Amino acid sequence: MTDLAPPEADLRREFIDGLRQRPKQIPPKFFYDERGSLLFDQICELPEYYPTRTEISILREHAGEIADVCGPCCRMVELGSGSSTKTTLLLDRLIDPAGYVPLDISRPHLIAAAERISERYADLEVLPVCTDYTQALHLPRPSQPTNYTAFFFPGSTIGNFEPEEATGFLRQLAAASAPCDRLIVGVDLVKQEHILHQAYNDRQGITAAFNLNVLQRANEEFAARFTLDQFQHQALYNREQQRIEMRIASRREQSVRVGGETFQFREGEEIITEHSYKYTPATFTRIARQSGWNQVALWTDPKHWFGVFAFECMDL
Repeated sequence: MTDLAPPEADLRREFIDGLRQRPKQIPPKFFYDERGSLLFDQICELPEYYPTRTEISILREHAGEIADVCGPCCRMVELGSGSSTKTTLLLDRLIDPAGYVPLDISRPHLIAAAERISERYADLEVLPVCTDYTQALHLPRPSQPTNYTAFFFPGSTIGNFEPEEATGFLRQLAAASAPCDRLIVGVDLVKQEHILHQAYNDRQGITAAFNLNVLQRANEEFAARFTLDQFQHQALYNREQQRIEMRIASRREQSVRVGGETFQFREGEEIITEHSYKYTPATFTRIARQSGWNQVALWTDPKHWFGVFAFECMDL
């Protein structure tokens, strides 16, 4: 494994800097410590959470076509690989893949997933990288000859970027690519508001636990003193911005120490933990094209709730 995980001191600084902002905010990357990653795996199994099962159904139905887009002898780079459960649907269909490079910020989750892939595909070179993939990419090269790199970015995580950030991130991928390299990305599409509300406010409270876990992580890693039952999970749909806004709200006026600094909270004051944008196919295709990617295919489910897009890096 290549370990490029951010130092704890840098993460602490970024966390504290987020609390200094107005409004307070914590980047979504802080969800994914070991416990957070396990909670997210549970979210993916919830009946209300449609994105995972919908995307998997698309991948199962169209895996052969997606593999054809990736081409033979490709290096597959998965961004935010998590448990890599979707990856096998493509790896089963790829022709002579040169190697698999999973990228994830959660070291324990990454190691476990890489071991499972190695056991399942004995002849596949697996080169895991523990990193914040939103930063500059340092990708290992397989020992076998490689025709193309295929970036695989499932799970609608692209929606967690602000639109201008999504454009910048896709440009960064294009800058790290050769002409005709591929990008396969999952995108949550615009749909009825009540479906979105249920997906982020499940009856079992798993999403709430996942959201509040960022405070527990701060207590364990950043010398914070959050009392978790003094905060509550919120997830609301902003129709104008076409995004789910996930927040943590203070139940009362209080002060909290984090890394030697004191932060004041008003009753009802919120920490933004995630924006999850929902796109129309036309809007996302336009963003990708502005970023150096030309669409070659789009697969959706029958309800058009989710889209798996295939792009090719343009020769700029």
